[in-house]
Amino acid sequence: MVLPVSIGATADVTDALAAGSDGRLRCFWAVGAPEYLDYHDSEWGRPVLTDDGFFERLCLEGFQSGLSWLTILRKRAAFRAAFAGFHMADVAAFGPADVERLLNDAGIVRNRRKIEAAVHNAGRCLETIEECGSLAALMWRFRPATALTPIRSRTDWPAVTPESTALATELRRRGFRFVGPTTAYATMQAAGLVNDHAAGCLVADEVEQEQRAAAALLSGR
Repeated sequence: MVLPVSIGATADVTDALAAGSDGRLRCFWAVGAPEYLDYHDSEWGRPVLTDDGFFERLCLEGFQSGLSWLTILRKRAAFRAAFAGFHMADVAAFGPADVERLLNDAGIVRNRRKIEAAVHNAGRCLETIEECGSLAALMWRFRPATALTPIRSRTDWPAVTPESTALATELRRRGFRFVGPTTAYATMQAAGLVNDHAAGCLVADEVEQEQRAAAALLSGR
C-alpha cells in the first residue's frame, strides 16, 4: 500500500514508511503505538558506547524472543528496577534468591531460562571487559565495513546478516546464552552498529551521522 506523503516531503514513499500524527514520515512500525514512536525517534539506531548500555540491549533483546517488542518497551522500567538498572557488576552478583525474586516479579517477563541467562551473561560481560577492556569495543568490531542497502520496502529489513552471525558466534564462544544471530542483529540495530531506518525516514540521516561520529571516536581510542 502506498502511504501518503507528508507536506513538504521529497522522498519516495514505500511501504517501509508511514506518516505519524505529525504528518512526518517514519519507519512504518514506529506509528503503531506511542511507545514505538518515542523509541524510534529517540533511541533505535542511536550509538550505544557504554558497557552497561550494551548489556541492557542484549538482555532486553533476549527477553523479547518470542514476544512483541512493544511488550518489552512497556515493561522496560520494571526490568530496570528488577535488574539493578542493568549494572552488570550488580547483576553478576545475583544468586538463586534473586532469580526466585525475579520469577515472582509480575512487571517483567517471567521466564526462568531468560532470567538465568541474563544473570549468567552479566558475568560473561565482566570477563569480556577484563580481557578486552570494554564490551562496547568488542561489539563495535562487528559494525559492517560497508553501508547496508537502504531500506525501501518492509521486505528489505534483514533478520540476520553475516556480521550478526559472526557476533553471535563470538559471544557464544565467550559463554553467552540467548545470543543467536537474530538476537545479535536486533542488538546491532538497537545499539547503532547498523542504520536500519528506512530511506526517507525522519531520523535516518541524523542517525547515520551519529553512527559515523561514534565509529570515528572509537577508532581513535
